[in-house]
Amino acid sequence: MAIIDRLKILYPNEYRSVANNLKRLIADWQPKIRARYRDISEKDVCLITYGDAIYSDDEKPLATLTEFMKDHLSGLINVVHILPMYPYTSDDGFSVVDFRKIDPELGDWTNIKQLNEEFDLMFDAVINHVSVSSEYFRGFMNSSSKYKGFFLEVDPAVDLSTVVRPRTSSLITEYEGKSGKKYVWTTFSADQVDLNYHEPRVLLEVLDVLLFYVYHGARFIRFDAVGFIWKKLGTTCMHLNETHEIVKLMREVIDSISSGVKIITETNVKHHENISYFGNGSDEASLVYQFPLPPLVLHAYLRQDASRLLSWLEQLPETSETTTFFNFLASHDGIGLRPLEGLLADSEIKFTVDTVVSRGARINYRSLANGEKIPYECCITYVDALSERDATDSIRAARLLGAHLILLSLQGLPAVYYHSLLGSRNDYLGADVSGVNRRINREKLEYKKLVKELNLIDDLRDLVFSGMKKMIQTRTGNHLFHPSIKQRPLFKEKSIFCLERYDANDSVYACVNLSNQPVEIDLESRTRSLLTGEIMEERFILEPFGYGWYQKH
Repeated sequence: MAIIDRLKILYPNEYRSVANNLKRLIADWQPKIRARYRDISEKDVCLITYGDAIYSDDEKPLATLTEFMKDHLSGLINVVHILPMYPYTSDDGFSVVDFRKIDPELGDWTNIKQLNEEFDLMFDAVINHVSVSSEYFRGFMNSSSKYKGFFLEVDPAVDLSTVVRPRTSSLITEYEGKSGKKYVWTTFSADQVDLNYHEPRVLLEVLDVLLFYVYHGARFIRFDAVGFIWKKLGTTCMHLNETHEIVKLMREVIDSISSGVKIITETNVKHHENISYFGNGSDEASLVYQFPLPPLVLHAYLRQDASRLLSWLEQLPETSETTTFFNFLASHDGIGLRPLEGLLADSEIKFTVDTVVSRGARINYRSLANGEKIPYECCITYVDALSERDATDSIRAARLLGAHLILLSLQGLPAVYYHSLLGSRNDYLGADVSGVNRRINREKLEYKKLVKELNLIDDLRDLVFSGMKKMIQTRTGNHLFHPSIKQRPLFKEKSIFCLERYDANDSVYACVNLSNQPVEIDLESRTRSLLTGEIMEERFILEPFGYGWYQKH
């Protein structure tokens, strides 16, 4: 479908003028942008991090992050997803004041350029909402004609019971402005005001921001909370047809200027809703977050049973030549529970929540239409979620590395959160002092102290970091992990996760023992362990919490 046809759907009475303005926008950016990127391959592994995740007292955090990555991750990880790095007022970056500036506490665009000299970049596009301190909202509240209609005013008496919420805060917030009180739509918090895409100038402004990101080196652009961007009273206001049309239009505009830039949609919802953002396989998102993966891998370890995880993988739809999954286990948010709906029984979801609470998790809730509050996510580091409080460092490391071998084995682009890469434990102090549950997994690390800890032989950080590097190096050197190579779950003993990646000539098996007992495994042919080089007979013993890749020999 042509851009003009999408504009007719979105703005039936104004599409001609919007199309003319969009044509001018594209013409303005085309001579400035020269970026061209190859397709995703087995060489691509992404690090998820904050701009100030690793800091030093004598330089800006983005410079420290660049130094850490060049010294410790060159040749291993080639993509870095910097979580919102713009000036903000709350939500650890997701309440953006100015989309086009770098938070001066982090550095500036020069630091981004220096990082981009060796690493590909993923930028966050927080396109559903902005901070109340943004120029957009201040202008709107001061009745500036420039920002008229930029936000959605709603009569607080209107019935909004059908709207799906990820939070328990008020959906409509009252603000006092130049012309009096205004009641404005706020999906996430009173400091995060939703943009109104019914106003075409909002769409044009956001498109200009996205092309600005491409100009500054974004190979991947993550559309945060994109499922909420179009509102229609009487509906759930989630994943509406107009939302999909906007994402498709944004892809077409970006593709018209720069080849190879990938859109990633972030929608922490049920699986079938999440993958709807693939569109027809060539017209919408290039990647979607694989949200069921983190809780399903966790549940498999908690139950020492891979059957539900493997059954889910078996029924995953085929991706197209231009789409794939964005696979992850941990992120800056908690471990989402909504993606488990329809995949696990309510009793199994409750078991998962209760178990991780016993291991230190903090729970965030969401509200149902009837006002009932139910668990939305478990806030905890992935290493602590996988192990009992009294587990040894060697057991913690084995479980975390086994879980990440699963991650690195799957079709798609794997992404590793910085605290998982470094074997970090729960930051209770950060969560308690801030009152923000998610900060249990967002601790900032002092660079020199971190390096010392990484050099402590057999310490948790050393065990995890060295193991991660070995696995990533192995994965990126083997063509069977290319996103287009097929995968097939193999059902062995219930405590064994086993997956085959294969083409017409070769196979590699990913095997993980989820249990605390040795288990015999039969791969029906001799193999070579890619991690140790050892030749394995058809049947061999996988030690408690053991893991490995085995290629036909």
